[in-house]
Amino acid sequence: MVTSPPRVVVVTGVSRYIGARVAARLAADPRIDRVVGLDPHDPPAGLLGLLEGVERIRADARAATEAIAELDAEAVVHLAVTSVPDVQHGGRAAMKEQNVIGTMQVLAAAQGAPGLRKLVVRSSTAAYGASFRDPAVFTEDTEPRAVPRGPFARDILDIEGYVRGFRRRRSEVAATVLRFAPMISSTAETSLTRYFAQPVVPTVLGRDARLQFVHVEDALEILHRSVVEDHPGTFNVAGAGVLMLAQAVRRAGRVSLPLPESALSTGAALLRNLGVEQIGLDQIDLFVHGRVVDTSRLIREFDFTPRTTAEAFDEFIKAHVAGSTITADRLAAAEQAILDGIRRVRAAASPAPAGVAEPASVPAGHTSAGVRAGSDRS
Repeated sequence: MVTSPPRVVVVTGVSRYIGARVAARLAADPRIDRVVGLDPHDPPAGLLGLLEGVERIRADARAATEAIAELDAEAVVHLAVTSVPDVQHGGRAAMKEQNVIGTMQVLAAAQGAPGLRKLVVRSSTAAYGASFRDPAVFTEDTEPRAVPRGPFARDILDIEGYVRGFRRRRSEVAATVLRFAPMISSTAETSLTRYFAQPVVPTVLGRDARLQFVHVEDALEILHRSVVEDHPGTFNVAGAGVLMLAQAVRRAGRVSLPLPESALSTGAALLRNLGVEQIGLDQIDLFVHGRVVDTSRLIREFDFTPRTTAEAFDEFIKAHVAGSTITADRLAAAEQAILDGIRRVRAAASPAPAGVAEPASVPAGHTSAGVRAGSDRS
């Protein structure tokens, strides 16, 4: 469905990569008169060049009501949603404040904007949760089979609940919810890209989850079309096909480190000491159960087919992993640090029973039998 693009667009979250890229694309569209970025933080230096054509207002979601009303916004693009708590800036409490409370405030502002015609909200396939009761493929009408453990997935459910309330109150506004699979590309830097770029990749013992990704450029194209065209509804956004987790690790040329799920959950915070990306409950559940979504509604409605999951992942590999080598010393050091961390966790939990020895250290230059470099690059 194609209508006239909005003249004034407000984009939240422009201090982050996706928000800045979306705002820049909209500002470059000659059909749009004005693009305003709303964010409490200044963007990093690397993103400032993208925002030259974007008016920036440094304000949090609490100021959204006044800002959106004064700007006479015809479209609001809400991208200020974070998937990982920042321990240096308030942790989980700040994450929920931004995701849930921030969305409530933005939607309240949008509800009071008389000239508003479009609302676009970034969501995630995490809305479906991850459990052993999941169907093989999720459609947009599938309800979660269990309450998600992860904080991000719970936030997403709250966000979408508020959007449903907004739709009831402002049914004349074209409200679009985009459930993105994890984004990946040669330029994106996310917790997932850092996870696959590290030399040793922790996985869940006995599990090999099915994964889907979406290329960042395809995600940006869908976001842009959601603003300049009318596509009300909820849509899964992902690349066709799947990659098994073990297959993705092999393609990346990394070393898989299978750990029991309980050990991975308990020791997740210790992994950062290795230069290994911290893993949260959302990621662990994904790596246990996997998640695959149907995108036929997206392709039909937008007349656009994203790159396949394998194509998006292969582009990421070429940029992030090419030229990176795993030496015996690096592997031995990583193994030793993991074993030391497990010993510290066990020691803190309870003293070792008499006669039970601690795990032996791995001598430098040697690798354990359970950790081998994968040679299958399929």
